[in-house]
Amino acid sequence: MAMAENITDTTHPTGKADATGTSGTADAPVPGAGLSLRGVHVPLVTPFTRAGDVAAEALEALAHEVLDGGAAGIVALGTTSEAAMLDEAERDLVTGVCARVCEERGALLTVGARASGTGAAEASLVRLARWPRARAALVTVPPFVCPSSAGVLAHFARLAEVGPVPLIVYHVPHRTGRSLDAATLRALGSLDGVAGVKYAGGSVGQDAVALLGDLPAGFEVLAGDDAYLSPMLALGAAGGILASAHLATARFVELASAWEAGDVARARPLGHALARLSAAVFAEPNPAVVKGVLHARGRIPSPGVRLPLLPASGASVSAALGRLAEL
Repeated sequence: MAMAENITDTTHPTGKADATGTSGTADAPVPGAGLSLRGVHVPLVTPFTRAGDVAAEALEALAHEVLDGGAAGIVALGTTSEAAMLDEAERDLVTGVCARVCEERGALLTVGARASGTGAAEASLVRLARWPRARAALVTVPPFVCPSSAGVLAHFARLAEVGPVPLIVYHVPHRTGRSLDAATLRALGSLDGVAGVKYAGGSVGQDAVALLGDLPAGFEVLAGDDAYLSPMLALGAAGGILASAHLATARFVELASAWEAGDVARARPLGHALARLSAAVFAEPNPAVVKGVLHARGRIPSPGVRLPLLPASGASVSAALGRLAEL
């Protein structure tokens, strides 16, 4: 399996130092300027062999399959990839496979880069220079620390300054313990180098409506709660980062296209059907059910996940397969 470091494209969208340390041009575009996040992005699972190793060939096949289904891009090392349970060599392998596929297919590659402290997050971002194909970094609001809104803003301002690619803020309060209101998200979106937000607030509430009603220029919202994709698109979201889109990728892409075209008659029933599938997929901690379904359909060699996650129950996998069959 070819590793990502062998990719010869060393041009970064920011004009910052490339993988060899060479500085970019002084008149490079502002980070995030011109980067389109529109469409469905799939945060890939990390398939494991029956022995528990990373199944690189299965990962490569999955990446091609979701792109064949119309996905605009893939996300490596998101929460769905079990990145916290992978060692450094495994994370490099996963990123390298995803980078190679995106290079072949001309797809947008986003890479997860998260840490509680700003210094550690900065180091994770700087390391992305090893993969010139990466076009964005998905970065969580600092978990566990619970900084103030001003602290979150300073955190992302620093990361946007030093990172080699534009940032997508990952707003997921039930994981980070820190909820941000619309005003704070809007301030983050006004930073040079912040291209968008993966919005996983747990509902489509007042802050989501307020944010989507008044977005900073060049800042896009991606739905991050799969079951709420349809209403978020109806309110103006650019797309979504969706674990459920491993399954029936083309139908998720169809939903995004229907809302963009204003085809409510097509979008509304499809949105409800996909929300039912997503609810079944998230009946147990992600990505257990996704992996169970992928394995049941012969797309990955094992349904295994790593502790402290446990494999999905047969009942949950069957329920998700049933919802999938209804589409």
